[in-house]
Amino acid sequence: MLTITLYSRKGDPSSAEAKSNLESLKDLFPHRLVEVDVDSDPILKKNYGERTPVVEVGPYSLKSPFDKQKLMMTLGAANDRRSQLNKLGREDHHDRVRRGQAVSGGDRLIHWISKHYLALLNLFMLLYFGLPILAPVLMKVGAQLPANVIYTLYKPLCHQFGFRSFYLFGEQAYYPLAEADIPDVKTFEQATGISDIHSPNSISRLNARQHIGDETVGYKMALCERDMAIYAGIFLFGIVYALTGRRIKPLHWIGAVVIGLLPIGLDGFSQLFSQMEWSWLSSFLPYRESTPFLRVLTGGLFGLALAWFAYPLVEESMSETRQFFIKKFAAITQNNS
Repeated sequence: MLTITLYSRKGDPSSAEAKSNLESLKDLFPHRLVEVDVDSDPILKKNYGERTPVVEVGPYSLKSPFDKQKLMMTLGAANDRRSQLNKLGREDHHDRVRRGQAVSGGDRLIHWISKHYLALLNLFMLLYFGLPILAPVLMKVGAQLPANVIYTLYKPLCHQFGFRSFYLFGEQAYYPLAEADIPDVKTFEQATGISDIHSPNSISRLNARQHIGDETVGYKMALCERDMAIYAGIFLFGIVYALTGRRIKPLHWIGAVVIGLLPIGLDGFSQLFSQMEWSWLSSFLPYRESTPFLRVLTGGLFGLALAWFAYPLVEESMSETRQFFIKKFAAITQNNS
């Protein structure tokens, strides 16, 4: 027996006609009809909208407008395919049939994740860039143990250089190197007394990484300026994406490269290679140290572009998953009623 899914809308004459035609073909093509109201879920409404009715049977789909003859042809093709699969006795076919007749705990979990994945992602990103902000707050109130746990957890994920990090509760929000050439700002060397940080291999760099801060300069966040901007950009796009009903289309990969990769690459790699102490390179790439503004700008653009490119693609996949389970749950519910 065929299982036919009819995506329809209440009060729609075309949907009623399609259902009547299917009923009249039941003797010729025995089937079990599963009706799904497209207005019952936003994803169904988005996918089908005003195109109802839509008939799906196996891999075949028939969209409005169609008549009884087209319906017969579609059911005939699906019936022939089903007969061939039964004759071949393919185990994977029978397994799919058996799985389609029961709802497992895994089904419910995957369906729940497909509905709430964006809230989960936004919560994760909030925690991920929120904990580095919490670390200096804990230091300020004297809770050094949990603060040091956070710094330690993030240490493998970020260089945590004090001269490339934001500070809370101190004289300034940041303490750049003198090479950044930011006027009217106390440099990291002046604020901490740690010097000779020019060389990427110097011990002073390790000291700058270990430096957390004090009551005077404040306490640094557990992620550097650029990383904080990246994850904040991802989080902010996730919030906007949720508020707009997940209707934003994915950013083209060229846009992702131009908006996200190029700025961060130019700023980050030019800084990195200029500090390699390679004499042949210094002749055309002089030593440079980026600024907090550039790190935040390029990091934020990268995070925004990454989320803009990826989140709508994830939504497409999750939409297909939600639709699959809506169809499966409706079939089992109607079969048991």
